[in-house]
This record gives sequence, structure tokens and C-alpha cells, in this order.
Amino acid sequence: MKTRITELLGIRHPIIQGGMHYVGFAELAAAVSNAGGLGIITGLTQRTPELLAREIARAREMTDQPIGVNLTFLPTFASPPYPEYIRAIIEGGVTIVETAGRSPQAYMPALKEAGIKVIHKCTSVRHALKAEKIGCDAVSVDGFECGGHPGEDDIPNMILLPRAAEELTIPFVASGGMADARSLVAALALGADGINMGTRFIATREAPVHENVKQAIVAASELDTRLIMRRLTNTERVLANPAVDRIVEIERDKGADLTIDDIHDLVAGVYPKVMIDGDMDAGAWSCGMVAGLIHDVPSCQELIDRIMSEAESLISARLAGMLAH
Repeated sequence: MKTRITELLGIRHPIIQGGMHYVGFAELAAAVSNAGGLGIITGLTQRTPELLAREIARAREMTDQPIGVNLTFLPTFASPPYPEYIRAIIEGGVTIVETAGRSPQAYMPALKEAGIKVIHKCTSVRHALKAEKIGCDAVSVDGFECGGHPGEDDIPNMILLPRAAEELTIPFVASGGMADARSLVAALALGADGINMGTRFIATREAPVHENVKQAIVAASELDTRLIMRRLTNTERVLANPAVDRIVEIERDKGADLTIDDIHDLVAGVYPKVMIDGDMDAGAWSCGMVAGLIHDVPSCQELIDRIMSEAESLISARLAGMLAH
């Protein structure tokens, strides 16, 4: 399938694996890229730029296809050494970076000078337009359904994607709620040039996370996510569990007086315990509503092949068949 995104990134299929904390390791990125999509290593999961350089080298041993690195600019407790991370990306020969969180504007000169294609993740049309203005090559438009941080506007993709299509001139991919061929065809119909999948790629054989995590996603329905940290204007969609119930309770009790310290232990440092140790109740971890559409744990190759073949029959048989001749 040829879209502006496949052309821009030099990939066979318009499917990107989003950057996910403690999920986006070399194994998953290489498997997605080998299957014809774009695999992404999560930069800040690697605690130092040196470790990121090593992870990029590991991915290079597993694939000769394009891979990307996610760099999230977030208000963290200690600011990471971003220039050094960018140097590791450049020296590793990576030519695609997915940025997320705050605006990547301060780092655009360094990225562009190195010939890197920048895809910025946005949760609103206004942020997407700003990304276009500062020179991003593409954006990933993240609807309210998404796992992780959906922004504060609560606009689902059925509205957000066509709005983005009305305003943007650069290519964009749909993120949030994407799981299968139906998602891909719908996203293309709404004006996107491809899809970005996060939660769906956690439930694959190559995802280097504990089996408990994969099974929790398969078992979950579309009703099993919760929004937390809304009062801190750092809203996050997470999978419901006892720790999340506790967060919701604390948030309700504290009301407007809530501070990050009140829930810190339930949201900070949780990912290694969940993703590596398989402790599903360790704290809050990001998961999309799309869990309700995930019923199996295929290989990345099987998943992408299935999406592409079903998308083709959806477009050429089902939709084309509805046209009166």
C-alpha cells in the first residue's frame, strides 16, 4: 500500500509501532520493521544515552529495515540529557524520530541538520499545526481513545482525524484506537496516511514484556481503562487494577487539593515491575480502550500481514461492492 507516510519513511506498510515505556526495545522494533512497518525504540526507557546507543546497535543486528526512536519531552522529575540522546540517535544511523510530550522545537535544528525525519505526536489540531510550522515532517494525531496521555480536549478520532485533514498539509497517522484492518481503512477514509499502534503491539509474541501483561490486554474489554491525573492536567489512560482504583479514590477524596505527591508511589517507577516482573497490580500503566478489540497474541509479521490483507479486501470487496454500478 502506498501512502504519503510509506513514501516519507521508506516502509512497505503504513503501520507504525508507537514508542512505549519498557516495551519499545530492540526486539519489538526490529520485528515490526521486518514485517514492513516502522518499529520504534523508546529512547527514555534506556536510562543513559550510552544504553540507547547499545539498544540501537542491537536492533541493527536484527533488521536492515528503517527503525525509529521515540523521544518524549515531558515534565519529568529530572530532565534527561536530550542533546546526548540525540547524538546517540544520529551516530546510530537512525533517520526517523518520533517526538512526544512537549514541543520538540528546541531540538529541531540538531535533528534536521542530521537529516532526521521528525514525527511529532499531538492530541489536538492546534498542536499539530504548531508541529508543522516548526518543521516536523509528519504528525501522529492522538485521539481521546489512546492509551497513555490523550491531552485535555477529549476529542475522539472520528472527529479529530478529519479536522486534522482539513488543516494540515504534512502527512499524518492516526493514533489511539488502532488495532486492525478496520482501524486502518477507517483512518485512511478520515484523511490519515497510516496508523500508529501502541497497545496492539504489546500483545504480540515479540513484545519483550511479561506474559501477564499480554494476557491482561487480551482479557480486558473496552470498558476496562480509567483516566487518572486529570486534576493535575496530566491525564493518562491506564488499565483498571486495584492500584488504579486506589488512585481514583485518592483523587476523589483530595479534590482540588490533589498534588502529584499524593499518588506518586502508584504512578512512578511502575513500568519495570509491570512489564518485566509481570506484577499487574504494581501501579498504573498505560493501556488504550482498544484492548477491547485485541483477542490474540500473534507475531508482528502475522499481525501486519493480517491487517494488510484484510484491509485490501475491505477496500476492494466490501466498500467497492457498496457502490451502485
